[in-house]
Amino acid sequence: MAMFAALVAVLGQPFAIPVVAGVPITLQTLGVMLAGAVLGPWRGAGSMALLHALTAAGLPLMAQGNGGLGVYAGPTAGFALGWVPGALVIGLIVQARWPLRTWRTALGVLAGGILAIYACGVPVMAFHMGLTLEQAALTTLGFLPGDLAKAVLAVLVVQALAAAYPKPFTWARTRR
Repeated sequence: MAMFAALVAVLGQPFAIPVVAGVPITLQTLGVMLAGAVLGPWRGAGSMALLHALTAAGLPLMAQGNGGLGVYAGPTAGFALGWVPGALVIGLIVQARWPLRTWRTALGVLAGGILAIYACGVPVMAFHMGLTLEQAALTTLGFLPGDLAKAVLAVLVVQALAAAYPKPFTWARTRR
């Protein structure tokens, strides 16, 4: 779990590009997708919860080296907090649909995680920016192409990992 928390932290450091109202484009959601798909629902969500606990304690693990409780007081807080349910949703769908035989299925799995993240992020962004939910949702549409590109990359990585190292994916083969 700690490795995926670290991966998500690293993916936000040199790659953060601020765009809409301080909401940066990062590769961190790629790490969230990988955490859910590789670790499974509970460990994936746990790795994201660990990242949040360390960030809240003051470690500079979020985009552009931000850390501390202040990270959770801005318009991006909901998106970051959405990583926990995002990894959980991805893990649950991967578990239910394993093996991911088609690209449509695999991308659907990861899109479900993106939707979970946006479902947490859009209301918080709307609140902090004084927007309606519809306005906030429209504001985030610019992020979807990048998130879908990250989903494609995550699918490639997960399928390659599962083919090369099937043992870590035994959790996905056991339906609970």
